[in-house]
Amino acid sequence: MPNRSAGSLGEIIRQQRELAEMSMRQFADLAGISNPYLSQIERGLRAPSEQVLDGIANALKLSTDALYQQAGMSPPGGQPEDSEVLDAIAADPLLTARQRTALKEVYEAFVATSPRARARERSHD
Repeated sequence: MPNRSAGSLGEIIRQQRELAEMSMRQFADLAGISNPYLSQIERGLRAPSEQVLDGIANALKLSTDALYQQAGMSPPGGQPEDSEVLDAIAADPLLTARQRTALKEVYEAFVATSPRARARERSHD
């Protein structure tokens, strides 16, 4: 049975892929997943893992947060203030997909180890 939130996320992914004028096969190759798996995601039959969603977002030149927001969902564990930085990284046309991923990982590592993040963790304990 399709998951409603996965379905709306899948619909957004399909719409974005079609706006980019990519075939399902081209997009699946670019995102690093199989064509049948992409089809299942777009139809809401499967929810993508965070890693797969990162690949899809990179292929669309969006952040994963932007995909979740378009689908009306909250990103798992994401911080809203990070969204602008991650959107800028994802939208930068001068970066390759690999550079975007690396920059995003470095940014997230810095944010996770910042004094503010540590203070937030202590307040939740």
